[in-house]
Amino acid sequence: MSTPVFEQAPVSTIAQRLAALRGAMARAGIDAYVVPSSDPHLSEYLPGHWKGREWLSGFTGSVGTFIATADFAGVWTDGRYWTQAETELAGTGIALMKIPGAASQLHVDWLAANLGAGQTVAVDARVLGLAGARLLSDALTAKNIRLRLDVDLLDEVWSERPSLPADAVFEHLPPYATMARADKLAATRAAMEQHGAGFHFISTLDDIAYLFNLRGADVSFNPVFLAHALIGRADATLFVGEGKVPADVRARLESDGVHLAPYANAATALSALPDGATLLLDPRRVTAGMRAAVSQGVNVVEAINPTTFAKSKKLESEAVNVRAAMEQDGAALCEFFSWLEPELENAGRAPDARTPLDEVAIDTHITASRARRPNFISPSFSTIAGFNANGAIMHYRAAQETCATIEGDGLLLIDSGGQYLGGTTDITRVIPVGTPSEAQKRDYTLVLKGLINLSSTRFPRGTRAPLLDAIARAPIWAAGIDYGHGTGHGVGYFLNVHEGPQTISPAVPPDPHTAMEPGMITSIEPGIYRPGRWGIRIENLVLNGIVDSTEFGEYLGFETLTLCPIDTRPLDRALLRDDEIAWLNAYHATVRARLAPHVSGAAHDWLIKRTEAI
Repeated sequence: MSTPVFEQAPVSTIAQRLAALRGAMARAGIDAYVVPSSDPHLSEYLPGHWKGREWLSGFTGSVGTFIATADFAGVWTDGRYWTQAETELAGTGIALMKIPGAASQLHVDWLAANLGAGQTVAVDARVLGLAGARLLSDALTAKNIRLRLDVDLLDEVWSERPSLPADAVFEHLPPYATMARADKLAATRAAMEQHGAGFHFISTLDDIAYLFNLRGADVSFNPVFLAHALIGRADATLFVGEGKVPADVRARLESDGVHLAPYANAATALSALPDGATLLLDPRRVTAGMRAAVSQGVNVVEAINPTTFAKSKKLESEAVNVRAAMEQDGAALCEFFSWLEPELENAGRAPDARTPLDEVAIDTHITASRARRPNFISPSFSTIAGFNANGAIMHYRAAQETCATIEGDGLLLIDSGGQYLGGTTDITRVIPVGTPSEAQKRDYTLVLKGLINLSSTRFPRGTRAPLLDAIARAPIWAAGIDYGHGTGHGVGYFLNVHEGPQTISPAVPPDPHTAMEPGMITSIEPGIYRPGRWGIRIENLVLNGIVDSTEFGEYLGFETLTLCPIDTRPLDRALLRDDEIAWLNAYHATVRARLAPHVSGAAHDWLIKRTEAI
């Protein structure tokens, strides 16, 4: 992937950058400057050009909002990143502002409370979501605070700002692309017709990649490319960097009525729509800058992108490919763990007989194992490998200079995933190192109970995904424990590892967009985190399917897609009911049967050993 990974800047450098920003603010008459973690496509993972919040603050988490005034600077982020942010912001003079969830707008409340009438807040509308811009405008207008959306101070103060990525776009082809581009466009136009819209504008990169059966490498871990799209009743325009689409791909796009235009021309095209036209826009998936480009004479219908629903509900032909990708991913993990466990046993020997193993080596070896599998493209996110205290940092990323050596007793959390032509994987496993404590075993078993509880659940079709969250938490709550992240996120099909609209999280409103439907792939990943001591998370991906139809309607259940043993060594079996043990044994029987044909030697021996019934 082409996106640069910034090394954390020294405290003195952060101070210089903040001083330069404040100087630019003073010259522009700006009292508070806001830098969201965003780009013109409202992406989760950003190309280097738009990592302004990271560059200014030194905080490298994927979610956060930076605000600077003349005498204050802070980063608002949720509980997944608090420990990380405390470390990365230490000594910078930038405050960590804790918020209860990723969807929180507490920074908006802070601005309204801390600025006075007549003062000015500025943010670049090109990277500010329309829904967020409306909340900010309402809050500030009520306090007679001016909001400017036409300012990008980063261009002024960031002299070495990375350029836009130039990686080539490629086609996602059969047998992995199981629905033709022309058919997807026809389905999108049918949805437009239902809204009475002659035009539909899309900025979200996963929606565009899905609709046009194209993929790219402009964003780390997600196989997408920078583009906007304008869909009409008879043709479509794809706004993409010049030279990024090969000539043969361009010709096939043209044959499907898709024309290419320069990436920078998208806003101009919106402004040129004729008066009286009707445009379909998703207010949650377009920036305030793009919305402002639409002339007042155009009728705007606000509704969710049709492609967001379409791509979330995988076709059975896609599910077949996902199952095959899961087998390859599981086989890669068997190979990895069959290497890792002897290494960990070696780490427990006397100091003069052991070879040190650190967290960075985990990432290196697990990626190498996947890379040997057919149709592997890249990791689906940055591997999290955290031993003991580092496992309690929910989005921890090991660095060679600071990573832990894995030795002694405890638990090693490994959260990783892969992008394959036939699917996207995301899995977390925790394995014992030496002898885990009884308290660690108890926590581990409670987390497994939460996974089993939700994995076994049946629920009416259309149930709002956030309502399922409590089912996974129930065994953990019963012990007086909780965790600070959602239980599950949607997962794309050789696309983003985090995909909507369904999200199993108490931080997300259970609105109709989150309804669970057949074909959706979602993670189940409860956890327990004890800062400074250990962290535990067990994660599988599951597929919604219809399991019953009664007089009360259709009922959905989960097919577990992820294929990898769940370590039974850290279990406190006394805490498991008979039905939970039966679920675990049945899962392991399936894992053994599905993976055995794909592994041999030490990997096969490890698979057999770790899938023994308990």
